[in-house]
Amino acid sequence: MILGVGTDLCNIERIEGTLARFGDRFRNRVFTETEQRKAERRADTPGTYAKRWAAKEACSKALGTGLRMGIAWKDMAVSNLRSGQPVMQVTGWAEKRLAEMTPPGHEAIIHVTLTDDYPWAQAFVVIEARRLRREPDEGADASGGDI
Repeated sequence: MILGVGTDLCNIERIEGTLARFGDRFRNRVFTETEQRKAERRADTPGTYAKRWAAKEACSKALGTGLRMGIAWKDMAVSNLRSGQPVMQVTGWAEKRLAEMTPPGHEAIIHVTLTDDYPWAQAFVVIEARRLRREPDEGADASGGDI
């Protein structure tokens, strides 16, 4: 089942200007060390930061809070699998909020996708609750019926 959906559109030029004006102060307030290392290795550093900014905004919307109620920017972090697929990890208050949203017997999965077409960066986040797989109880056959 879908627990939340969020999207955000971010202007790359605005992030580029913020980086020029505030530099490390901005980077360290909003992005984790892993996110910063990734962005600084990329040819399109401002675009990489802009996509991650949009992902954090989209995630906060999917959590149903926006950036209020105690969620900090660094409570949401984007990394990439070896395949390049982006993934979102949550910690702190965002992790607590996610746990509150997740029904008993389910696990939450955060799906994220990022795209850009200069001067725009965009992110979509969908939070899914997937039923935990139960092992058959003793005294029940594999179909779940009683023996």
